[in-house]
Amino acid sequence: MSTATDDRYNKLEKVMKKLGYEKNSLIEVLHSTQGIFGYLGVDTLKFVAKRLKLSYSKVYGVATFYNYFRLKPKGRHNIVVCLGTACYIKGSEKILQKIEQRYGIKAGETTSDEALSLLTARCFGSCSLAPVIVFDEEIKAKVSLENPLCGIEESIK
Repeated sequence: MSTATDDRYNKLEKVMKKLGYEKNSLIEVLHSTQGIFGYLGVDTLKFVAKRLKLSYSKVYGVATFYNYFRLKPKGRHNIVVCLGTACYIKGSEKILQKIEQRYGIKAGETTSDEALSLLTARCFGSCSLAPVIVFDEEIKAKVSLENPLCGIEESIK
């Protein structure tokens, strides 16, 4: 899709204009870009680089340095596996591995059909419920290796 026919680029252009196309506004521009597009794709990073008169490698470096930024679209559904101490001791790493095998993706990735993103977190603060996963913002407690998806598989389509 070209920038001329995609209204999101017009929105992004307005943000950069408001910030005076300043190079030091890069992080704020990237936040806005992700908010508008949902993630930071190659085309949008090149657009930002060109408009802020920065090298693509500089823009890409900042986008990959900060954990907040996503370089790929988020899935329609999300599973977040807690890897905090209590969950880890109770097998969350093995649960993560089983989910990775089931969907053919690693933590931080999204399935090719964009149905599911698999993420990890350091702690949800639900240690008494360990191990914990969160599916689309719903906490699933005391997850077992035998049933790591807690019956949510039907929702992922």
